[in-house]
Order: sequence, then structure tokens, then C-alpha cells
Amino acid sequence: MIQPTHASDPSPADTSVAGFADAVLREVSDAVMGIHEPLELLLVGMLARGHVLVEDVPGTGKTSAVRAVARATGLEFGRVQCTPDLLPTEVTGVNIYDQTTGAFRFRPGPVFRSLLLVDEVNRATPRTQSALLEAMAERQVTVDGASHELDDTFTVIATQNPIEQAGTFPLPEAQLDRFLLRLTFGYPDRDAHRSILRSQRGADPHGDVACVVDGPALLPALWDEVGRVHVDERLEDYALQLVEVLRSHEDVAVGPSVRAVLMLEQAARALAATQGRDHVLPDDIKRLAGPLLSHRLVLQEAAGVHGQEPAALVSEALASLEVPMQLRS
Repeated sequence: MIQPTHASDPSPADTSVAGFADAVLREVSDAVMGIHEPLELLLVGMLARGHVLVEDVPGTGKTSAVRAVARATGLEFGRVQCTPDLLPTEVTGVNIYDQTTGAFRFRPGPVFRSLLLVDEVNRATPRTQSALLEAMAERQVTVDGASHELDDTFTVIATQNPIEQAGTFPLPEAQLDRFLLRLTFGYPDRDAHRSILRSQRGADPHGDVACVVDGPALLPALWDEVGRVHVDERLEDYALQLVEVLRSHEDVAVGPSVRAVLMLEQAARALAATQGRDHVLPDDIKRLAGPLLSHRLVLQEAAGVHGQEPAALVSEALASLEVPMQLRS
């Protein structure tokens, strides 16, 4: 169930957020080709202290990408393959009786890893899915009344196949809201596809991925750097106008929450920092709005029947807003 990855000690030259993101992206680019932008946003999610849901068809590199990022960052890696018979204790851990001491001791589950890949999360039952809620929200788990703290760097990258419905359990809105971003990798273009074919014939795509940054040691300082990125008051108004337009849209039954607004600002800070900026631009908000807000919209029943898509509503709302002139990039 758990497949840990141990990396060698890195020697990073640039310990800024931009240096961290650049080093990781360069290192994993040969292992997972053609998905640079989704990988960049995946790192943004980690730097914003959020969890990421990758929703795509099988064979698009979801698992490979997370493995490669774990190797490059030196984060302890764990993997859970979700199935309908997966038990909550197989995720969080369980108390077992130790005959040598005559007492129960806690055996940690795979959530006690820094970077946890939850593969095909919609194949787990609602009971098992809910076992992740406390871990994702509070970075702790409670087993038999006792709380156990998770590592401060604990991050969940979950995957799911959006087109397969048999034997699946759609994530409820409360759990979707725990994911900072929902991404899709899509198919690579022809040139990238050709490079994949030529570079991975009979080779392990992760074999050459090295640990290039000391993630466990660097992340606390990187989070502090992200927190210092400036957000202009006019950009705050821009983000608030965006969520207000979505909340009042006739096709939206439930709009973005207060938490969503906080997450949008934090993710925008992280994105700006990866670009080497100490301030957020309108383009940061626009780039993140779809991946961050669309899975938080609950549409009216009639809108769903007529084929309306949340991502299209977010794009429509962005197009209706005036971008602060002095902040145009």
C-alpha cells in the first residue's frame, strides 16, 4: 500500500520560492514531458500549503508526475490505491496490541508521509474518503479518541478518472472544497508525445530524477516568503468582485465560500513568488480562477441539464470584470 521514496541530499544554489520551483520543474521535465503548466500549478498548490486534485483519464502521467516531484523535492512519499474495500484505518493508521508490552500501540497509516498520492480517490467509499477530511483540514488524525499530529509538510495529491462511473463514489462538495486546486493534465502535443516515445523505450522515466532541493528543510521558509508577497487593495476588490459575480449568477446554486476567497489570494501569492515577484498581478488571479473556483460551484439543476460547465461560468465572470488598469501586467 505504501511505497516510500528516499532521496539523496541535495545542494540547492537558490533557496527562494522561484529557485525552488525552477529547480524542480527542470529536474522533472524529462520524466513527465508536455505538462509543464499543470506541474507548475501543482507546485503552486504545495507552496500555498494546499492539496491538489488531478482529474484526468488514465495514462496521462498523473502518478508519474507526483512520483517525480517527490523525488526532486526529497519529500517522503506515500501512495494509497483506492478501492471500494479500502478501510479508513488503512489510510489513517490503527492501534494494535503489542504482546511484549501488554499494551496497544499506534501503527501509522500512509497519511504519515509528507507527500501522499491518493490514486483514484473516487473509488474509495464515502467512509474512507471522510477519513482524509481531518488529515487534510487539520494535519492530524484521531484514532480511538487519540489525536496524532501529521508532518507540517503533509500534502495530498489525489487523482480521479472523470469519465468512469461504475464502482465510483463522487466526492461530496465538503471534500472537494478541501482541495485548493483541481487540475487536468490533458494529452501532450505531437512533439512532446514523440519525445516521450523516444526517451522512455525500455527505460524507467523516474530513474534519472534526482533530489535537487531539500523540501523538508526549505518549505517553512518558502511559506514565509509566500506570505510576504504583497496583494494590492485593488486586487482584493477584483477577487471579491469575481466571487460576488459567481455567487449571484442565475445558474449557480452555491457559489465560492469565504475559504475559497482566502485560498485564491494565498495561491496568487504563491504563483507570484514562483515567478520571482514580490507582488500579485491580475494575471495571477485570472490564471488561478478556473482551477481554484470551478470545483467549488454547485450549479442549478437546470443548468446542468443544459450542459453548462462551471469552468465556463468562471471564464464568463472574468470577462465581465474590468481589470485594474495600474496593475495590468
